[in-house]
Amino acid sequence: MDFIFECLRANLFPIMDSKKLALLCRELAENKKAEQAVILDVRKLSSVTDYFVIVSGTSEPHLRAIADEITAKLRDEHQVRPRAVDGDGRASWQVLDYFDVIVHIMRADTRERYDLESLWGDAPRLRPPRARRSVKKTQKQTETD
Repeated sequence: MDFIFECLRANLFPIMDSKKLALLCRELAENKKAEQAVILDVRKLSSVTDYFVIVSGTSEPHLRAIADEITAKLRDEHQVRPRAVDGDGRASWQVLDYFDVIVHIMRADTRERYDLESLWGDAPRLRPPRARRSVKKTQKQTETD
């Protein structure tokens, strides 16, 4: 047990808020043009994880690009690595397990077949943060109108 606390103090297992991690995973997936990105909050329904991030890609290379973007950016910029990865470059469904967040990257036909959103239909969806418009910009637009 002491080893775990020593690793946490040494930042070998960086801690990131699970909600922040889920939002970041969705953003990184969307950077690679992932489609229909959804975050399900399963904290009250599952003891396995806090959030599912579910995204679609158009082909296996597209799925691979999305998975690579998420894993590389989280590793390089946040020192966060998946606990497990399932599926390879030829799979129609890849899973990145970050313990508190599980990312499902699927081809549209596979996503439709397994329909995780319906299976976890009681889970609330986490909405993307809305872009804030600056007050100055709004005032300027009002003055010019």
